[in-house]
Amino acid sequence: MRISIVGINFAPEVTGIAPYTTSLAAFLAKQGHEVVVMTSYPHYPEWRTRNRLTASELESLPRGVAIRRLRHYVPSSPSFIKRILMELSFAFRVLFSHWGRPAVVLTVSPSLIASAAVILKARIRLVSRRPCVITWVQDLYSLGAKETGMTGDRGASLVTSVEGLVLRRSSKVVVIHGSFEEHAVVNLGCSRERVSVVPNWSHVNREPESNREADRAAFGWTGRTIVLHAGNMGVKQGLENVVDAAKFVDVDSVSKLMFFLLGDGGERAKLQNLIGGLKSVEILKPVDDEMFVRMLRAADILLVNEKPGVREMAVPSKLTSYFSSGRPVVAAVDPSGLTAREIQRAGGGVCVLPGRPELLVQKLQALAGDSDLMESLGESGRAYSFEKLSAGDSLSHLELLVTTR
Repeated sequence: MRISIVGINFAPEVTGIAPYTTSLAAFLAKQGHEVVVMTSYPHYPEWRTRNRLTASELESLPRGVAIRRLRHYVPSSPSFIKRILMELSFAFRVLFSHWGRPAVVLTVSPSLIASAAVILKARIRLVSRRPCVITWVQDLYSLGAKETGMTGDRGASLVTSVEGLVLRRSSKVVVIHGSFEEHAVVNLGCSRERVSVVPNWSHVNREPESNREADRAAFGWTGRTIVLHAGNMGVKQGLENVVDAAKFVDVDSVSKLMFFLLGDGGERAKLQNLIGGLKSVEILKPVDDEMFVRMLRAADILLVNEKPGVREMAVPSKLTSYFSSGRPVVAAVDPSGLTAREIQRAGGGVCVLPGRPELLVQKLQALAGDSDLMESLGESGRAYSFEKLSAGDSLSHLELLVTTR
């Protein structure tokens, strides 16, 4: 079957949505399908376009997949308006690109505007053979606009209308969590029979191969309780809370907590300025997959932090990697929100109120002092990863949805 995938993030990007889109493209090609991916040049999470790939990055691209990279505007500082402009420019390139004659077009949201362009082109440009259009929802724009407050009430209402229209006009909708399904049906007007839930999977190597103590020594992490936050540094993450927590640690001569923020994103420069001369927090540059896994396993505690008010808009992609690492998770998130519920379901961590740095420090210190609890949480998360986050199950389900009319 001829399948086109439209997604703004793809390999060699290693964080966020890219690993899932890449894995699906590779799986479909391996099953014998003719797969074409229309995507961007790599730019995330550093928000700088890279026109050339290294030899190792080229080698890591999925075999048997035709990749068409579309050049578009990428902002160096991704404000809300600039991100809209980026999505518009990518959507424009998608709209006027040559598609061939795919039987199925799977569009990944984000980008919502590109997904709208796919639906528009499927209806007006391929009249003689309209493809089945499937929208794969990784983040919900309507909830994001409401929960982050970046668009105001009128903007959030407009985003909700656009997202509802895109999903209702799709032949099928795939979401990554049951709560997304409820929102799509109840609030966005999708018919339930066209919405399927396929959870994201753990995309990192789950078999321990490195020596944890040797890695800790190599990283200079011995003698401290290492708290690692990995992934995007954006508005949703609200990482000012972690910087404020480090201020408490800096004045506490007894505490051995050390925070590391691993990754990049639109808020990185701001965070670096906030850190200033603090000794208990440091930003680390993104690393390759192998080093990423080693650092997760070498840490003592893995951290999720969300801006107060964020509840249902997204399932942090970092959780699949966190659980597979076997390390305990501490989440500074809304206790009734989606992230908290996912951690409770896995039994892989504990939660604390967001935006309360003093409570975060207390929770981290209490957990660090209970080695049995740390081990139990880490093992529960790892077991959940093996039982519920299987790449094979999710990819097979996605193939069935893509290839069945």
